[in-house]
Amino acid sequence: MLLHRAKAGDRSALDELMRRYLPRLRRWASGRLPRWGRDLADTHDLVQETVFRAFRRIEVFEPRSDGALQAYLRQILANRIKEELRRVSRRPGKETLDESRPSEAESPLERAIGRQAMERYDLALTRLKSHDREAIVARLELGCSFEEVAVALGKPTANAARSAVHRAMQQLIEEMRRVGR
Repeated sequence: MLLHRAKAGDRSALDELMRRYLPRLRRWASGRLPRWGRDLADTHDLVQETVFRAFRRIEVFEPRSDGALQAYLRQILANRIKEELRRVSRRPGKETLDESRPSEAESPLERAIGRQAMERYDLALTRLKSHDREAIVARLELGCSFEEVAVALGKPTANAARSAVHRAMQQLIEEMRRVGR
């Protein structure tokens, strides 16, 4: 397995893992760092920094399931984005207001609705069985193809992975409804 080779110090395996995970994490992180939170760091920088830090210490990572590395990297990145938002929010803004231009930012209502939906999604996701959670994270958040999902979940074919993702999505929808009540 690629991860085991990387943990053993195989540089080509580590490079391959980075090649696979950087684009997926960039897609997942896209839009999670608000425009006001981007000063010197943009989302791509945070993703790259997170992956480099995680892979620098890959030998201590112990996977508990096939999708563990994806979940691990996603959690580290989510924590890093939160850290960046806290850091930026402690400093006063440097922008001047242009009264002739309408704001591109979300309204408070849009932010509240989006935040509530994300909270429901995150809570519902934690209530799923681990294999369902891994299927959803791999497909929706990391943008894996069904072939990649099949490998990650140990499914025999892309169609089997597609079915697993579909079933997991149905479970997620039900959990989101329960959480919303």
